Amino acid sequence: MKANTTTSDGVGKKLRAQFVAGILVVVPAAASVLILIWLFNSIDNILQPIVRTIFGNEIPGVGFGATVVLIYLAGVLARNVVGKKLIKYGDSLLGRVPVFRMLYMGIKQILEAFSAPNKTGFMQVVLVEFPRKGIQAIAFITNEMTDANGEKLISVLIPTAPNPTSGFLQIVKEGDIIRAKISVDDALKMVVSAGRMTPAEVSRKICLP
Repeated sequence: MKANTTTSDGVGKKLRAQFVAGILVVVPAAASVLILIWLFNSIDNILQPIVRTIFGNEIPGVGFGATVVLIYLAGVLARNVVGKKLIKYGDSLLGRVPVFRMLYMGIKQILEAFSAPNKTGFMQVVLVEFPRKGIQAIAFITNEMTDANGEKLISVLIPTAPNPTSGFLQIVKEGDIIRAKISVDDALKMVVSAGRMTPAEVSRKICLP
């Protein structure tokens, strides 16, 4: 009887883990698709009256084509000097709106951290003692600084699992961290999967004291 119960528990845990992993894959993808569909429809509703006036009838796919061109032009603009200045100016204006500022800047920083972790966000994966001494937690270095005494301080984000976009910001001394020889991508996979996705090569690179 115990063997059957153990087997059932094991199957149940496996099913739950697979279901959660499926949610982590489907929900972001579905949210992205819904946002794009909304954007397509919004632009299409704006352009179709103009198209009817010019050509006499509607042209299917105008909203989709215009959205693709708009996204591409935004990318081109963001990569040149003038565009960067305009975006910076726009950010400064949006940053003055009390409520919207927190939402906009928070989403922007998260997207930047995950789209280019080596340039604008997470610099390296480390282990820190958290939430108490003797327990190691995965963290990401976000900044390095020096205090008034010349001692090196490290800003680290300790992410929550399975949602790494929230967590705890800690400022620790250089000697209080262990630099792990794993990539930011591998560490994020571990956090999002709550430790289920831990390749053997990653385990070998994490050495606890």
